[in-house]
Amino acid sequence: MRNLIILGAGGHAKVLAETAMETGKYSKIAFLSDTYSSLNPSITLLGLPIIGKLDYSLNHFEDRNTDYFIGIGDCKIRMNWIKRLSTLGVSFPTLIHPSSWVSPSAVIGSGTIIAAHSVVQSDCLLGKGVIINTSSSVDHDSILGDGVHICPGVHLAGNVNIGSCSFIGIGSSVIQGKTIGENHKNIIFPSDQ
Repeated sequence: MRNLIILGAGGHAKVLAETAMETGKYSKIAFLSDTYSSLNPSITLLGLPIIGKLDYSLNHFEDRNTDYFIGIGDCKIRMNWIKRLSTLGVSFPTLIHPSSWVSPSAVIGSGTIIAAHSVVQSDCLLGKGVIINTSSSVDHDSILGDGVHICPGVHLAGNVNIGSCSFIGIGSSVIQGKTIGENHKNIIFPSDQ
């Protein structure tokens, strides 16, 4: 079994850790966080250790039995860390919660999470570092650029195209064929409009 180090120690990082636990692929999981100034072994998150600051990952990735995952919700910060670590040869797994369904024809980029009770349908293309959060759905032929964050309960119809590092707010619905450009923040489309 492999080990997993998650960069970040906030709410999104906790979701990643529990998703990783549910997959059964990891024997050890730990966090890195700049929030914690000292390496106090009594400080844990979900009972898992916080082993250092974020830049620890820049010098300690040599263990080829260890995967890294960026547990930071902010699209641009997440993608910056993915780019920094990728230049050092770090590769990132995808995490798919066992309660989710992903079409075998969908293409999922590295460093992407498909959270609990989510669905990704036929011929979807998801870039690197994408978050498909809890109970969201992405329907057929949709394309999500690198770093897109789909919040809990979002529903995208077929043939939706979302540009890199855009953030689609909780409970939004996007009708078929719509395009949303890059770097859009806090987009909320109530389902009654």
